[in-house]
Amino acid sequence: MKSIFLTLLTFLIASSATFAQNSFNKNKVIAHRGAWKTQDIPQNTLASLKEAVKLGCEGSEFDVWMTSDGILVVNHDADFEGIDIETSTYKELLTQRHANGEKISTVKEYLKAGKKQKVTKLIFEFKPSKISVERSIEIAEKSVLAVKKMKAEKWVEYITFSYEGGLKAIEMDPNANVAYLTGNKTPAELKEAGFFGFDYNINVLKKNPHWIKEAQELGLTVNAWTVNSEADLNWILDHNPDFITTDEPELLFRLIDARK
Repeated sequence: MKSIFLTLLTFLIASSATFAQNSFNKNKVIAHRGAWKTQDIPQNTLASLKEAVKLGCEGSEFDVWMTSDGILVVNHDADFEGIDIETSTYKELLTQRHANGEKISTVKEYLKAGKKQKVTKLIFEFKPSKISVERSIEIAEKSVLAVKKMKAEKWVEYITFSYEGGLKAIEMDPNANVAYLTGNKTPAELKEAGFFGFDYNINVLKKNPHWIKEAQELGLTVNAWTVNSEADLNWILDHNPDFITTDEPELLFRLIDARK
């Protein structure tokens, strides 16, 4: 009886550890800062995340900064409604609101909301600090620790413009998927450094289309940002990337459907 119980417990643990990978949508569509444009929803809000999930996107990207008192918050720009994030406290940021009335989300709040569903991955971009490289590394470290504390590893993939921060994230969690954004490293260099893949601007890939095949042959993933025009979306679809980051997820879905 004890043996049967242990076998069942092992199965349940294994099942819970793999459900996320098996249940996520597989359609290449990554909503940039959530799905916001069509419905006029503020970017990087819980509402834009919810809309990306509703649309069925494979992933929803969000951007993370660290306040002067060490709180990780979700926002694209270096300032939130005119308040510089890195030199301000979290309490100071709470004096402003998004246009829909939401306060600026902490990473903890965002991950908690993201974990309520099992179909859309959370594409966690930790921003490079404008203050120092050392602070960029600290942001990467705190980001990975926050994800681990929330037990959100199965939902999260990381992207970053900070090469040093990316290396720190890989060091802290060798099993994490970390992709590089800047566009100044070859696929071979990224593979050697331990990155999961690259997420490069569409114009970088148009200048170096051979990188797409090279990366995939090395086992790296390929993503392109931020691809919004129909012409660019069709160009990148022709090159069969793993993911496409866009402000126009509805358009991308239509183009993908038209190819079926």
